[in-house]
Parts: sequence; C-alpha cells; structure tokens
Amino acid sequence: MRNKFSITLLFLFTGVLISFAHTKKTISTFKINEAISIDAELNETSWAKAEVATDFVSLEPKNGTPIPEEFRTEAKVLYSNDAVYIGVKLYDPNPEKILKELVERDDLGTSDFFGVFINGYNDGQQEFRFFVTAANGQLDTNFTSTDGEDGSWNAIWESNAKITDFGWVIEMKIPYAALRFPEQEKQIWGINFFREVRRERQKYTWSPIDNKIGAISQQAGLLTGIENIKTPTRLFLIPYSSFYLSGSDTQKTKGELKGGLDIKYGINDAFTLDAILVPDFGQTKFDNVVLNLGPFEQQFNENRPFFTEGTDMFSKGNLLYSRRIGQTPDLNLNINENESVESPGAINLVNALKISGRDKDGLGIGFLNAITEKTMATATNSVDNSTRQVEISPLTNYNVMVFDQRFNQNSSVTFINTNVTRNGSFRDANVTGLLFDLNNKTNKYNLSGGLKSSSISDVENKNGYNASLYFAETNGKFRYSVGSEYMSKDFEINDLGINFRTNYYSFSGNTNYRILNPTKTFNTFRINLNSYFEFYTPTNQIQSSNFNVNLNSTNKKNHFFGGGINFNPFKNYDYYEPRVADRFFVNPTNVGGWFYFSSNYNNKFAIDFEPFITHVINENRYEAGVNISPRYRFSDKFSLVYSFNYFKQQNDIGFIDFEDSNIIFARRNRDTYTNSLSSKFSISSVMNFNLSVRHYWSLAENNKINNLNEDGSLSTNSTYLGNRNSNFSTWNLDLSYSWWFAPGSQMSVLYRNNASTFDRTINKDFGSNFSNLFDDNLNHIFSISVRYFIDYNQAKNWISKG
Repeated sequence: MRNKFSITLLFLFTGVLISFAHTKKTISTFKINEAISIDAELNETSWAKAEVATDFVSLEPKNGTPIPEEFRTEAKVLYSNDAVYIGVKLYDPNPEKILKELVERDDLGTSDFFGVFINGYNDGQQEFRFFVTAANGQLDTNFTSTDGEDGSWNAIWESNAKITDFGWVIEMKIPYAALRFPEQEKQIWGINFFREVRRERQKYTWSPIDNKIGAISQQAGLLTGIENIKTPTRLFLIPYSSFYLSGSDTQKTKGELKGGLDIKYGINDAFTLDAILVPDFGQTKFDNVVLNLGPFEQQFNENRPFFTEGTDMFSKGNLLYSRRIGQTPDLNLNINENESVESPGAINLVNALKISGRDKDGLGIGFLNAITEKTMATATNSVDNSTRQVEISPLTNYNVMVFDQRFNQNSSVTFINTNVTRNGSFRDANVTGLLFDLNNKTNKYNLSGGLKSSSISDVENKNGYNASLYFAETNGKFRYSVGSEYMSKDFEINDLGINFRTNYYSFSGNTNYRILNPTKTFNTFRINLNSYFEFYTPTNQIQSSNFNVNLNSTNKKNHFFGGGINFNPFKNYDYYEPRVADRFFVNPTNVGGWFYFSSNYNNKFAIDFEPFITHVINENRYEAGVNISPRYRFSDKFSLVYSFNYFKQQNDIGFIDFEDSNIIFARRNRDTYTNSLSSKFSISSVMNFNLSVRHYWSLAENNKINNLNEDGSLSTNSTYLGNRNSNFSTWNLDLSYSWWFAPGSQMSVLYRNNASTFDRTINKDFGSNFSNLFDDNLNHIFSISVRYFIDYNQAKNWISKG
C-alpha cells in the first residue's frame, strides 16, 4: 500500500541533522493585492512577476546530478495577508505517460507528485510538508529532525493540479494557520521543493540533498521577502453528527444518534490545543484479531484519529500505547471462585485533549489528558446462576507530559512522564523517563539512550527502572551501531504503555553497507549484519538471542527484493511461556531464512511474494509460511489487491493448562489461513468508495501432552484428559463511501459486518468452517457521519458580511 508514510521511506536512509557551511539557495517573494484563483492556470499578473526556483537536482537514485532539461521544474512563491501561494510548472516530454492514480486524501497512489517543505523558524528542525499529486490529490506531513515524518498530521489548505500539453501545473494556497513562524517584521523561512517522476522512479529537490551526510531539513534553501504578516487566530471548530443502525441474527435492530465537537486552538505561534468533546470512534478501522496462544497480549494498531494525529511528541521513549485508553484494564477484582465476568469490548471515553508544539528556541512541549467513565459488568455464578454487578473500570484519568529540548540543531534531551490515576482503591501508575539523542557537528556519530523509572501503587507497591545506551556511526557507505539495555524486575509501564519482558539485560550490534548511487545492477542496495543477546538477570541465562544477515535492494527495473538468514546457536531459557514465576522452558537452537520479492507498483499488475521457514536443529519441529499478494490497477479510478497468507507450525511446543501442581505443555500442529481483499473506486480525488474484507482461520491441534520439568525439559503426561485444542475464525467486511465536500469537511457512509467463532473441535474442512462462521454470528452496522470544518477567521468574515 502506498500512503503518506511512503514519503518517509524515501528519506529513511538519509539520517538526521548536521551543520554545514555551503551557500544556500534562495528564492524571494513579494506581497500581492490581487485575488489568486486556485485553478492551476497561473494566469494572474503576479505570477508573471514572481522569481523562479529552478535547476532541480537528483535526490535518488543519481544523487546530486542535474534534472534533465525535458523534466525541468519551475516553482514560484507569492504571499498575501493570510496565506502563501505556490505555483509550479512541471515539464514532461510525454504528458500522456504521467501517472495519475486517483486515491483518497493522504495517499499517493501510483502518481507523480510535487511537494513544498516549509520551516517558518528556519532552524533545520521542523518542516510542514504539503504534497499534490498529478491526479489532484492532497497529502501533508509534519517532519521533525529526530522523529522523521508524522503522516497523521493534517492541515487545511487548497490546491489544484492539471495535466497540460507540456507536462502539468500545480497551484497551492497554504494559509498561515497551517504553518508556524515567529512574530517578527521580516521573515526568513527554510524552504525546499520536491518532485517525483513516478514512472522513472526519479526524485528531485530544488535545494540539493547530499545523501552521504543526510540532514534533509538542514539542507533546505531560504525563502525571503515576507514582511509584516501576523500570526492568525488559529481557532477551528469541527462539529459532527453520526447515526448508527446495528443489528444481528440474534439481536433486534436499533438506532443510535450521536453528536459532538472537536476543537483546535492555537495558543500562540508555536503551540496548539486539540480537544474532543463526546468522542465518536464508531467508524475506525477494524482490528486484525488473531488466535493468540502465547503468554503476551496481542498488540493492535491505533486507528482512532485523535490518538494518531500529531502525536509524534508523545511517542518519546515508547512509553505510550494509546490503545490502553478505553481498554478494559487488568485489575485485581474481587471475583469469587465460581464467578465469571464478561467484560465490554471498550470503556467509553468521556473527553480528551492534547497540547503540542515547539517554539523558536527548540523547546517542544506535549500534554495529553483523557478521561474514561466508570464501567460495570455482570458477574455470573456458575453454581446457582446468580448475578451481581462488578466495577471493572473506575473513573480513570490518563495523562502524558513531554518536554523535548533540541540544541545544536541536531541533538535533543527529553523528559517524559505518564500517569494513570483511578478513582477509589484501584491501582495507580506513574512512569518517568529522561532521554537523550546526541550527534556531533558532522553528524557522523550518534549517542542515545535514557533512564526510565516506574512506580505502581496497588495492593503491593512496586518500583522499577530501565536504562539504555546506544552508540552509532550514522553516515557513509559503512555504518555500525552497538547498544545495551537493563530492565529491572518491577519495571512496569503497562497501565499506559506496553511491555512484555522485564528482569533482563541485553547487548546488540549492527553493521551495514549500502550504495549511495546506482550501479549497473542496482538502484539501491543494503546489507545488514545484526546480533542480539538478552540475559535473564537472576540466573544470567540467555532468554533470547539471534544472529541474522539480511539484504534489501532495488534493481534497475525498480523491483524490490531481498532476504536473510536467522541463526540462533544457543539454547534460550523462556521464563514467560510457563505462566509461573521463576519457571522456564528451554528452547533449542534453530536456523531459518526468508525471501521477498515486490514487483514495481508502477505496472498495472504487480505482486508481492514472501516465503519463510525456521527449523529447530535436530528435531522434527519447524514453522514455515508464505505470503502472496497480487494487485491490479484496472484504471486510475479502480484497483484491487488480494492477499493470501499461510502459516504452518509443525510440532510447536507451548503451554496449554495447569493440572494439580503440574504445568501442562503440548506439542501441537497449527495451521493459519488469512485471506484479505481490498479495493478502491475513486470518482475524484475527494470522493471515494473503499472495500476491505478479511477472513482469518487458525486451528491448533494438540498431539502430545507433557509436563514441564524444573530443569525446563518436558516429560510425558499420560493422565491429562482436558481438550485444549483451538479452532478460531473471524470475518470482517467494511464498505465505505467518503466525500470531502469542503476543505476539512467530510461525509462518510459505512456498512460493516463481522463474525467470529471459537471452539475446541478440530474441523479441517475449510468450507464447513467458513459457513459455520455465519450461523447466527453475523453482526451488521450501518452508519452515516458528517463532520464540518469551521475556521474562526472565515466565520468572522461571514458574520461581518452578514
């Protein structure tokens, strides 16, 4: 899939910031009085007078070489009291060959595209990036020197693109409300322009980017001439209304009407407040649930817009797993032995707000606060079928605070604190981290790491800490890194973060080689050698280890391929699979490998192919699988992607139960099939239909029952009679229509159905399992949601005109 995050992939290899002294390219602009129509015509007189930014150079694959004359690009900049305007002519010797697939907003598709990168503080640290495709699509990102691109960030701006007889033309209007800049009379902004000729896979920038030293934002050019502009009042109101109609084969159809309000307010030129009142996440993407037989919970992607948009600041230190907010917590509930509790799927969010931004001195501040409501569930007694209400989640406040100071243009120190406070006698949690990311002036070496501490207030109070240190050489063809980490037994972040292992220390290393310019065979090529050792602190035994070598490359036809080999030559002592403290299972040595091939998505037909296998040495035990995903672009409007994944585990060993004082393990065979289908039909760049279907089926059959011995080995158990086989299926279908009927305003219509089944009977017939999935299990939801964007500045003009 090609979406806004694919922009990040273009620049991933370029590293972070440096300081360097060559003369920067400069373009000057002037203030206009005439109205500019965003029609991609560039026929206003002001455009004829504007200075031209030209002489683009290659970013990749032929870094530093001039753009061919037949693809010359000419960009101009104008400004008014409320916005900056970008006009661009992009020449192409074959306009009929320009790729221009219609896709949703924030998706590039298979299209040529152009972008402007604007840094109002000209500090080389943060850029607001605005992209327009040849199909007239929009995409925007927020780039920071330490975190890369935040593709979830969205702004309200206007653009238009047209194919012409000489190539194509773009016109953009970017309001000052979408930018950040200081309050001073004369502005000097950092600026760069980016172009990709998609069919040639050629990427160009106006201000040259040297890929040997990286520093994308540091190597931007300068925009001068802007004077006497004011930071606008950034107040945006986004009211919404939604209607849901839901039912199933066993439940009566019911309707529900919801309404709420999102608020965005610019506190000053640097910081923004976002708040949601009476939130509604009913149309978020479904989760890809799997049959989880391991000791750790399944981790899901965050799909709720409030928790994905503009949250890069809160990801520091990996202490925030926002799916915790609204998730049923794992608390010490007063449940009797014969009682069972069926918890709701989610806890309702009352409201949430966040404040984020970065000032001209490089200080970034992030504040996130969310409140979830008190939630009750019914506990049922299996003996007498009596029921009672149990409080499974009290009124809870979730809070994150971040201070991130950048200095020397390429280094940073971060303080972060997360806090969960629950009403009543339930557990509370607090985690604090101090992090650093230091680079020398030439950006050749990097030193990073941090110290984190956690404090849990519960029936038993716990305090823990985590320390890490990493060193790396980060430029040139040959690069390397080494690191180490320590985590104490009681380090606990799972109230608002996610962490699976504790009580260990680890060492890691990486060395790699890459080409910086194409060869006769490759456009890109990189080979990596990685090693990792993790030791259980009380015994100093290896609980995880791995050596692997892998390569990733692109050939001259822009097909991606690569692969690698994994080798674990040591026994690993797994202290988590037994589900009992200080007990372990010994995993033997293993070796495995994988290969992948991804053909050029420019072609109408493309395919991804990835087989893999891991074999346990000296045992008839292995896991293997393959993923095949063909795709076909029928036209610029219609495309279809199918994915099939098969995963097989032969004689897999894992925990299944407790019996008396024994920990019961089983050797099991497991087969997993996943079929997915996605399709889109775009009427225009603002009106789209999307289909997403997923069927997942996994069955695990226990063949040999064992007891886990004290030394981590297994012995035969011939008395266990329990049935712990697993047969799990799930189905999800989303069919949606979206229409961006005005800037920032959207109507969406969604039909969704889903079903799932689980039992202990092994039935290997695909057809009957699939049909059983829909027997009295199918749930239906039909919803309509309308969100309307109101800009205070425009509303003020409406009122004054009225």
